[in-house]
Amino acid sequence: MTDTVAARGPVRAAWIVLAAALVLYHLGLIFWGLVPNLVSRPLHLAFVLPFVLVLPAGSPAVRASGAVLAALGMAAAIWVALNHDRLGDQYGFLEGGFQFAVAVTLLAVVIEAARRAIGWPLPLVAVAALAYAIWGQHIPGEFGHSGTPLASFLGTMTIAEGGIWGSLTAVSVGVVAIFVIFGAVLNAGEAGQGFMNVAAAAAGRLTGGAAKVSVISSALFGSISGSASANVASTGAITLPAMTRLGYPKRLAAAVEAVASSGGQIMPPLMGAGAFVMVELTGVPYTGIVAAAILPALLYFLAVWMGINAQARRVELRGIAPEDRPGARDVVITSAFFLVPFTVLLWGMFGAGYTAQYSACMAILSGTALLFVGRKGRLTRAEIAARLVTALLTAARQVSMIAAIIFCASIVIGVLAVTGLGVKITSLILSGSGGMLWASLLLTALACLVLGMEVPTTAAYVICVSVAGPALISQGLEPLQAHLFVFWFALLSTITPPVCGAVFIAAGMIGENWIRVATSAMALGVGLYVIPLGMVANPELLQLAEMPVAALFAAVRIGAGLTLISYGLIGFRALPARLAAGLAGLALVFAGLAF
Repeated sequence: MTDTVAARGPVRAAWIVLAAALVLYHLGLIFWGLVPNLVSRPLHLAFVLPFVLVLPAGSPAVRASGAVLAALGMAAAIWVALNHDRLGDQYGFLEGGFQFAVAVTLLAVVIEAARRAIGWPLPLVAVAALAYAIWGQHIPGEFGHSGTPLASFLGTMTIAEGGIWGSLTAVSVGVVAIFVIFGAVLNAGEAGQGFMNVAAAAAGRLTGGAAKVSVISSALFGSISGSASANVASTGAITLPAMTRLGYPKRLAAAVEAVASSGGQIMPPLMGAGAFVMVELTGVPYTGIVAAAILPALLYFLAVWMGINAQARRVELRGIAPEDRPGARDVVITSAFFLVPFTVLLWGMFGAGYTAQYSACMAILSGTALLFVGRKGRLTRAEIAARLVTALLTAARQVSMIAAIIFCASIVIGVLAVTGLGVKITSLILSGSGGMLWASLLLTALACLVLGMEVPTTAAYVICVSVAGPALISQGLEPLQAHLFVFWFALLSTITPPVCGAVFIAAGMIGENWIRVATSAMALGVGLYVIPLGMVANPELLQLAEMPVAALFAAVRIGAGLTLISYGLIGFRALPARLAAGLAGLALVFAGLAF
């Protein structure tokens, strides 16, 4: 929302009411029973469109065009919801000119919403996919298709559950939205300060203490934010000045924040939106994904931690002075602001046996109650109101942003399914790799890196795993193993040039050349490049629930390897020592291949 719009009392009030309606709608879906898919998913789109097309508009003309598009899209979505019974009997086949107009409107509005939310790349992919579906029968050779009647194709995409109302949208409606609201409630209160205080108390006194505070706080905060950029902007506002005051090189300070913030998306228990998309795509329960993801995530932050220790061999990295560290009382009080909701969440999932989303709803209620108090006691009515408004507007914006991405990605996934293109691309990967798994992994990693440079992590993961996942699975990887491999490599673009969003933000905040920051970030974040390969070489790493001893043994071995690699890249000056440490580290990481 622009400052001009925000300053207008009645307009701001209207946005707050709409945001409250969006939040209550998604909570209501969890608490008050089953709703038909062709009702809940179109209404999800109707709620999010204003927050994507109108709220962020920077000029009256853009706002006016966004309002028109939002009105058309909302009307079309509500029409689908109202007529879901009749549309279900059509089996995805459009009847009459009006239904064609509704279908075209929905597709156009979804693509434009994604364009305004994240830029051109993903919408262009969606447009290309639609063009392929409509005219691909004219392409000669194996990459053409037999053709689908336009009424059937558009109907499948817009009035059935095979396109924009498909399984990905179900995740956005029923799970992602709930956890995004949970994160917004926590961030509106003092949970963020609690994260920082716990991190400062745990690591502030150590060598490189300010950098290690950034690692711990970013791991905690990033798990709920689901965005490396948001993580840098929030925790970096505190950690970057702290590192600068202690004399840390600017390139190192920015690199630590960018790398630590990128890892938040792979850190259980929440892992941002990608974990819940993975639940839908793999059929593995959320708890199973968390159990598989926890050791690789801890290894990632271990590698960053060891990289900071290695850097301390070159530059003096002082800890935080005692007078600047929070007292025990502050740590205990502020930590309650995130420990109470997290405890409710984990008790609901693992103690009471509720679903993840129902447990998150209970955690949201407990977190909302904590918005009424502060670390110093009761708050004024104005402070409480400000917190509640912040939680509502932040939740609505973030739910809408992710929904715009997922709706657009659903177009691509729908086309892959309808035309069989996904199977053909899988065959291309298999033939290009000569049937060798590691060659397929390399091709997939490159695809993830290139696509991740242009679209957010979740979208890059969804598209890459849709086309490359079947190829990896056919070559022997377990489905969850393949999905985690792709998800990790979809993160590469956050720290890897030429498009490295987390690096750009951190470098800009501290006033350092982004190329220097990126070079340091890739060395500190070496785990992001190595650990996914380690998952393939050591499949037991992902089997903590089934084979805890083997999983922990693999984690210890890989952790030792990552330590050697970090010291080889950062800590040692002599080339022979660097090469020896790096090769020994890689040998430990890939030792699982010998067993």
